[in-house]
Amino acid sequence: MSMNNSPNVFLDPNANRFQVNIINESHDNNETSQEDVGSDPPHYEETSFTDEAHNRLRISYRPGKRELYDNFLQNGEKTEASSHPYDTHTKMYYLQTFGHNTVDPVPKIDYYRNTGSISGNKLSRPSLLEIHEQLAKNIAVSTGSVERVANGESTTGDETAVSKEEENKTGFVKFGWVKGVLVRCMLNIWGVMLFIRLSWIVGQAGIGLGVFIILLATMVTSITGLSTSAIATNGFVRGGLGIIVIGLSVVVTTLTGISMSAICTNGVVRGGGAYYLISRSLGPEFGGSIGLIFAFANAVAVAMYVVGFAETVVELLKESDTLMVDESNDIRIIGTITVVCLLGISVAGMEWEAKAQVILLFVLLIAIANFFIGTVIPTNNEKKARGFFNYQASIFAENFGPDFRSGEGFFSVFAIFFPAATGILAGANISGDLKDPQIAIPKGTMLAIVITTVAYIGVAICVASCVVRDATGNVNNTVVPGMSCNGSSACSLGYDFSRCASQPCDYGLMNNFQVMSMVSGFGPLITAGIFSATLSSALASLVSAPKVFQALCKDNVYKGLEFFAKGYGKNNEPIRGYVLTFVIAMAFILIAELNTIAPIISNFFLASYALINFSCFHASYAKSPGWRPAFRYYNMWVSLFGALLCCGVMFVINWWAALITYAIELFLYIYVTYKKPEVNWGSSTQALYYINALDSALALTTVEDHVKNFRPQCIALTGAPMIRPALLDITHTFTKNNGLCICCEVYTGPRKLCVKEMNSGMAKKQAWLTKNKRKAFYAAVAADSFRDGVKSLLQASGLGRMKPNTLVIGFKKDWRNAAVAQVENYVGVIHDAFDFELGMIIIRISQGFDISQVLQVQEALEKLEQERLALEATIKENDFEEGKSGICGFFRKASTFHIPKHETKKETTINTIQSMHVGEFNQKLLEASTQFKKKQGKGTIDIWWLFDDGGLTILIPYILTIRKKWKNCKLRIFTGGKVNRIEEEKLGMASLLSKFRIKFADINIICDINIKPSKESWKFFEEMIEPYRLHESCKDITTAEKLKRETPWKITDAELEAYKEKSYRQVRLNELLQEHSRAANLIVLSLPVARKGVVSDYLYMAWLEILSKNLPPILMVRGNHKNVLTFYS
Repeated sequence: MSMNNSPNVFLDPNANRFQVNIINESHDNNETSQEDVGSDPPHYEETSFTDEAHNRLRISYRPGKRELYDNFLQNGEKTEASSHPYDTHTKMYYLQTFGHNTVDPVPKIDYYRNTGSISGNKLSRPSLLEIHEQLAKNIAVSTGSVERVANGESTTGDETAVSKEEENKTGFVKFGWVKGVLVRCMLNIWGVMLFIRLSWIVGQAGIGLGVFIILLATMVTSITGLSTSAIATNGFVRGGLGIIVIGLSVVVTTLTGISMSAICTNGVVRGGGAYYLISRSLGPEFGGSIGLIFAFANAVAVAMYVVGFAETVVELLKESDTLMVDESNDIRIIGTITVVCLLGISVAGMEWEAKAQVILLFVLLIAIANFFIGTVIPTNNEKKARGFFNYQASIFAENFGPDFRSGEGFFSVFAIFFPAATGILAGANISGDLKDPQIAIPKGTMLAIVITTVAYIGVAICVASCVVRDATGNVNNTVVPGMSCNGSSACSLGYDFSRCASQPCDYGLMNNFQVMSMVSGFGPLITAGIFSATLSSALASLVSAPKVFQALCKDNVYKGLEFFAKGYGKNNEPIRGYVLTFVIAMAFILIAELNTIAPIISNFFLASYALINFSCFHASYAKSPGWRPAFRYYNMWVSLFGALLCCGVMFVINWWAALITYAIELFLYIYVTYKKPEVNWGSSTQALYYINALDSALALTTVEDHVKNFRPQCIALTGAPMIRPALLDITHTFTKNNGLCICCEVYTGPRKLCVKEMNSGMAKKQAWLTKNKRKAFYAAVAADSFRDGVKSLLQASGLGRMKPNTLVIGFKKDWRNAAVAQVENYVGVIHDAFDFELGMIIIRISQGFDISQVLQVQEALEKLEQERLALEATIKENDFEEGKSGICGFFRKASTFHIPKHETKKETTINTIQSMHVGEFNQKLLEASTQFKKKQGKGTIDIWWLFDDGGLTILIPYILTIRKKWKNCKLRIFTGGKVNRIEEEKLGMASLLSKFRIKFADINIICDINIKPSKESWKFFEEMIEPYRLHESCKDITTAEKLKRETPWKITDAELEAYKEKSYRQVRLNELLQEHSRAANLIVLSLPVARKGVVSDYLYMAWLEILSKNLPPILMVRGNHKNVLTFYS
């Protein structure tokens, strides 16, 4: 084996972050191997993915082997036909490199694809279990299997083949950066404003402010564009006021362009344009709200461009005196015909639309060149009368300052011009139809911004240097000898247009929208350019709006809009979206006033740009490792400035329209947040949630605990949360919005099976908690025993100050029938909780908590019901198919249908009977499992606070009473005392509770706790513990010692005698509970503590059993004997 190593592999300054070192194994070239041995040091051949190389791929080819590399795709992918002797994904390389058969695969792009990827099939790498466990037990090794797994091929080969076949069959049309982005953006930016409004804008604002407006608009959109590029390259992608007006537009578009470039280069960009970029960055809430607004803005833009086109046609009709009705109605008629034709081109498919765009761009470029040529062609008297005098310094000076008229101002003029700069998203809006969006969008968009900005500024300065603001059009309005010009440039050039100051004129920058036609060398070419600019922009918007809307509907963010998600044809064209866009455009075409339509969409586009800029800032600020845009020329603070600038411009342009826009966006945001669509796009919002949570958790560690801030933070041993819902419900009642709740499950048994089952169920059970609105976490451990698992949970659960301080478990109702080890583990858990200084809550309800058997029966019945429905559907389908064959088929159908229908009815009857039986059998259990979900009626919570444990016994029921379900329950306090001090004890307890600010209904002092229980009760207790007694006093010493060794868990006579008084107390307490609290909604009782190693497990379980038997739901509580209540402020 020979390896050619380059010493500069790790020192190459031009190498990008993607680098592959290809190792050559010369398995078929012995001569080369022998020559290399012992001669020169090894040389590595290098493959670097750099920006300078063609399609970001630069390969150092081995002599004579270049043709083997020609099948690489532009992003480092290979075609299926490629055969590469140095490819690490082939079996020969794989086995020879590592020297033995292995299923551990090398890195491959197909492992990282999404399931729905259209650029290649997603392959499944071997799981960690398959690699970690013994091969013979998991994978049948064969000659083909190792190669298949090593190459990352999934087991679903047939599905992959079908997917590939469908992909090849559909034949998607994909565009490069020139045809897909540059041409489209240039055409959309060079829209109606260039030819029929730019001269008016410069006339109103002057050259200075006009150019500033263009620059400002371009700057904002450019920053957004660069930010978008950064997001998309994070992986592989699915004085004078006139100049100022233009400059402002340049600023806006430039800032937006920068942000958009950043976003676009941060991952695969698919269809959806601005909606896709924002939703994948900020999440469905922002994306869903702006998606509708942006799609609507594009639909209205269609109307704006079509009205601009219709205005030009009407001007031509007016000149030839061939108006159909009047100017407004002619605009409506022509606009309607135009938008119908554009709809036909769009529906025909993206190929036809792209061809039309290229033709229109060619016409547009000729028209622009024609204008510049016309400015230097000597003018004639007719044109002079209309205000055109070629380049004149006096005209430039006169037009440099602003001259706002008819109530117009800087920002109203900016609002009319700004839609011209919105074309920067024309390429991004068809991101799903681009070959490589991460390259095409930033490259095409930024270049389009530069070219169109230069053109806009050039046209603005040229037209304002040649044409005066007002002209009469009358060749006889020349200067009379001796007339004073008063600084008028037209007067100094021999024409008197002074009457325009007192009465309207039809010509000049301020009055004639067709100035560029007059100035140009050949007027009809400008008309063709106007047609080209308006129609191309309208066509781009007509394509963009449905594409964005379709992507929004496909994500199912709004449930009612699924109808528009369906696509048709090989390019998945949104025909339904085209029709909707057509309807919206028609509605606005009926307005027939360009200056009215333009400001409407300015705010919508600015809101979209603001969110694109904010997306780039937010993704950078969240510092997620997944934010790695390849586009590096962006800055998070510049993007934030762009977002704020867009918001500010919105309010300055039209404050009430801005408020309406944000009100609509806020409404949609709240709606989507409320509906919570089931999507997970790894947005920067999620990343920021994590950062904020982490920062808060770290900040919390510096805060010392204080008794005033104590709250129950519980570990609830529910197992799977759905198995013991009542235990979770009561725990959740006093932890919801107040403390930490962790539902824990311990898996015991063979470790391999336990870990597999645990890992597979984690997400499902946490999702169940979320779906059922339980503010709790789910945690699970695999351990050798239940006690070991709980011990691990008690020690390791929580984070920083958010650590559990209370253990909640259900009472082990079957302890008398359970194995000894289970009882020992259960009691051992209680001891461990006290060892770790946790509070302890044992909850008992009459029917028990475990409803797993009911769930299993319900699942089986649901499965049978599904099978029945499937059978009925099959029968109906057969009925339909056989019914097609006429009358004979009808009789055949009747004969074959009779028996299955009868069987189905019989099966349904059986299932119904089973359901009724199971329902009756488990009715009480099901009711018990939901009892804590129901609102508790008027009643009491009886608190038997017998021992001072720090206050947890009184705090838990107090928290319950401030919850909606328990607020109608009053607290009754029971505590022990002396017969001769009942009033003093009662006053003392009342004083204590009042200092704690805990309201209570009654206080009862129990004086007869320590008397002996009744004979019946004690007899029941003795019978209960009889099977677990050793009775060593009745046996000889040898036998007794032997029994102690064999059954150390049994209750000895000595132990029973030593704790006889305590046993009496538990039995007597049950009698008192039966007497006083039988009708309570809930009982909270001080939990007795058994000394570890002294009181046997079965005696302790007997105490708990007799203490809580035949009672309402009871919580046996014991705090950790540290204060959880205080009366100090």
